[in-house]
Amino acid sequence: MIATAPTSTFSPRVLVVDDYCEVADLLTEVLSLHGIVACAAHGGEEALRLAPAFRPDALLLDLGMLNIDGFDVAAALRRSASCPYLVALSAWDDPATRARTRAAGFDAHLRKPSSIDTIVATLRGIGVARSRVN
Repeated sequence: MIATAPTSTFSPRVLVVDDYCEVADLLTEVLSLHGIVACAAHGGEEALRLAPAFRPDALLLDLGMLNIDGFDVAAALRRSASCPYLVALSAWDDPATRARTRAAGFDAHLRKPSSIDTIVATLRGIGVARSRVN
């Protein structure tokens, strides 16, 4: 049997979390145009309220939000039984922040702004990453 590189047609359910409502809403619309089921949460508190009902495969999560930041959201979701794949999407891109996202259990860290192609590829890659684990 010849092994081939896995390709992903996986289309994740993604909760886009940003306290700039326009950013969350626009990114949700663009992801939808790429065939990804996406829902916007306008901040960490709303993300924690929406996640159990929406049941996302992944969160695209801003780090620097008021009240409940991305690190707090990640910590709360990491304690849940069905923890989603966590992707930081942040302007905070220094080595210390990247180390902190790794330590907090984020699966990926993308710099704001990132191209939509990079974001979509990262999210579609979840299927490949999970098939290697399962």
